[in-house]
Amino acid sequence: MNTAPTLTCFSLTTTGHVAHLVMNRPEAMNTMHPTFWRELDAVLVHLHQAGAARALVISSTGKHFSAGMALETFGGAITMDDQSPEGRAAIFDLLTDMQHTFTRLEELRIPVIMAIHGGCIGGAVDMVTAACIRYATADAFFCIQEINIGMVADVGTLQRLPKLVPLGVVKELAYTGRRMPAQKALGYGLVNEVFDTQEAMLTAALECAREIASKPPVAIWGTKQAVNYARDHSVEDSLRQMGWLQGAIWSNRHVQESVTAMKQKRAGDFPALTPLQRFSELG
Repeated sequence: MNTAPTLTCFSLTTTGHVAHLVMNRPEAMNTMHPTFWRELDAVLVHLHQAGAARALVISSTGKHFSAGMALETFGGAITMDDQSPEGRAAIFDLLTDMQHTFTRLEELRIPVIMAIHGGCIGGAVDMVTAACIRYATADAFFCIQEINIGMVADVGTLQRLPKLVPLGVVKELAYTGRRMPAQKALGYGLVNEVFDTQEAMLTAALECAREIASKPPVAIWGTKQAVNYARDHSVEDSLRQMGWLQGAIWSNRHVQESVTAMKQKRAGDFPALTPLQRFSELG
């Protein structure tokens, strides 16, 4: 049975098919240490397998959305050994593991909406670029902090951000470590909308999530699959993939129910995504 994990760095609630995950270590500016990574990974696995939630909102508490990686981690729980080829090779596996946690946001069967306030710094940029939709407050800013501490951003920013904003903008931010304010992020298309207050932003994010959750979950799943595939493939390949995808999930009942619900001005009644189990847990 897929039960919700016990959390210390986050709180998780699900209301009306909308899951809301909140980073709740404001005293530490919601920095990302090993417990953060374990809990986020466990939550995303739970949501993916359970199939009950139809959209996910991720928000935060305190002054900043997140100050990124907890630097003290590298002196304790994580050892980056640069003294031998074996040690340097192990860095690859460590980073692959960390990268996969944020990749789960893309692979999740439901859309992910980020509600960003204050600083979105370093690893937090890696995280939000893996989401579907980003809302921000007027005081929000984005910073590829890694260059300021002598390293290359390595958990997704440099791979995903060029798919979201002009390449010249990515290079400027990545080379300088400058802060990009919310209004500039809006102009470049990194965020969908900017709000005056955190309350207004969160209200809008949850309302968007509820609207998504009112649609057939399998059609939303298919749409997310198609958009992500098209981002990384040619139009010809993507159209071919679309034919396979539509053939796999087409439902006359869902179309009929959607049209009838619109005419009757009521919410549609759609089945949830099928709960999943890992193969190793079967039998």
